[in-house]
Amino acid sequence: QVQLADSGGGLVQAGGSLRLSCTASVSNYAMGWVRQGPGLERVFAEREFVAAINWNGGLPYYADSVKGRFVISRDTAKNTIFLQMDSLKPEDTGVYYCTAGGNSYSLSRGDASFWGQGTQVTVSA
Repeated sequence: QVQLADSGGGLVQAGGSLRLSCTASVSNYAMGWVRQGPGLERVFAEREFVAAINWNGGLPYYADSVKGRFVISRDTAKNTIFLQMDSLKPEDTGVYYCTAGGNSYSLSRGDASFWGQGTQVTVSA
């Protein structure tokens, strides 16, 4: 069982920045983020892929909605990933969940094996 500890959410005005982090209890897993917007029922299928990166820090994937604004990175020595979120928009509001799985491509397709507890991101207009 892989434990994921995600953190870093908060309240920010539109145009601002936040940095999320997630630490895994084991190494050698691809890791990433998905988000669930406000007003949606807590159904797995409603979670939107955001970004993912392989265990060695390679082959990042991004959702089209965040390309050019978000950057995912990884500290392999600490089994930790980061999501730098710039130029935030109100539509970025939601609960962001850290995920882990076999590779970044499979995470981009929604195939995650493990999930963090989620961290709330709120972007005000």
